[in-house]
Amino acid sequence: MPSNAIGRRAALGGLSALFAWSFAPRLSSAAGARDPRLLVLVLRGGLDGLAAVPALGDPDFDASRLAPELRAAGATLPLDATFALNRNLPALHAMYTAREALLVHAVASPYRSRSHFDGQAVLEAGVPDLVHGGRSTGWLSRALSALPRGERLPPPRGLAISSTVPLILQGQAPIETWQRQAFRYADDDTIARLLDLYEARDPTLAEALRRGAGLDGVGMREVEGDEPPAAMRSDFAADARAAARFMALPDGPRIGAISYGGWDTHANQGSVDGQLARNLAALDAALAALREGLAPVWRETVVAVITEFGRTVRMNGSRGTDHGVGTVALLIGGAVRGGRVLADWPGLAPARLFEGRDLAPTTDIRQVMQAVLAEHLGLDPRRLSNEIFPASANLPRLRGLVG
Repeated sequence: MPSNAIGRRAALGGLSALFAWSFAPRLSSAAGARDPRLLVLVLRGGLDGLAAVPALGDPDFDASRLAPELRAAGATLPLDATFALNRNLPALHAMYTAREALLVHAVASPYRSRSHFDGQAVLEAGVPDLVHGGRSTGWLSRALSALPRGERLPPPRGLAISSTVPLILQGQAPIETWQRQAFRYADDDTIARLLDLYEARDPTLAEALRRGAGLDGVGMREVEGDEPPAAMRSDFAADARAAARFMALPDGPRIGAISYGGWDTHANQGSVDGQLARNLAALDAALAALREGLAPVWRETVVAVITEFGRTVRMNGSRGTDHGVGTVALLIGGAVRGGRVLADWPGLAPARLFEGRDLAPTTDIRQVMQAVLAEHLGLDPRRLSNEIFPASANLPRLRGLVG
């Protein structure tokens, strides 16, 4: 699993020699040589696809737990006769309107249990189950290694916006990593110890610490509630801007991945105003940052947003949702044939739900990514179904997503 960490100062200073990559997947076409980019965003925790892209036109939607929130005036943005978009995704909606965003609904990996760890392993390894080596290499690394290159050129390099290489990029292909530098908050125990010390030595300093930490005699978590403070959440947009900066370089990486956590909404989900709503707004800001940062090469770009599974159709007793199956995936970029919602919609009637609780998946995420890799990067469909996504030859091929 070769990797090479990139220092913040050098990276942000634009020293592209760190990314000196004599290979770029330039493909021939009728319009001449192409130089495509592919960035995969993995949302860890399980995105509620029904809250992000609600099926308002489904006759059973009004009986769902989402109806009271998403039927309210101004809660959604229109897409088509069946689907709408959560109002916290305005940049995505603008890309959809510009035909630069394709939404794939009722999608899932082959995984049908509800463990984050195993679900992410299946998703990122690109295998039908964990028996097929689900913890060894990632499908994006295998795709990277399969890209054509000249005899004397080194293997193509990938980009991970992470301190470590995620499973999706683990394998033989060399990977560059970059991590945004940020100070971490002290935990409650450390703050309490400092407060005791300051109160004994300097009451003024103790009062400043108490106010700054928001303690006021109680712990941080008690003040903030179930959700960590905004400053402690990952800055999606900053990571996206970094990825765009690197991938827009003439000799920069062309394949990359980012992971965003925080999508496990078991309690107080708040699809329109609340925890999930804020996460969706942060994701939307990241997508807008990618659109801006990759503007010079946007016509050659595809960004895929995927997650390990969805959420239950019904709400739990904590005003949240539990682990489900079917969800939504997003493709954005100038190379995407967008302005559409692609869905073999199973319906929300109780008898149509998977195991009586989840949106039933009708599209395999491997089908979506195979289409992107074939149409955008020119990979051989036979290699896609045998090597990059093993044991997937029986999946129907999707066409016309890119190009």
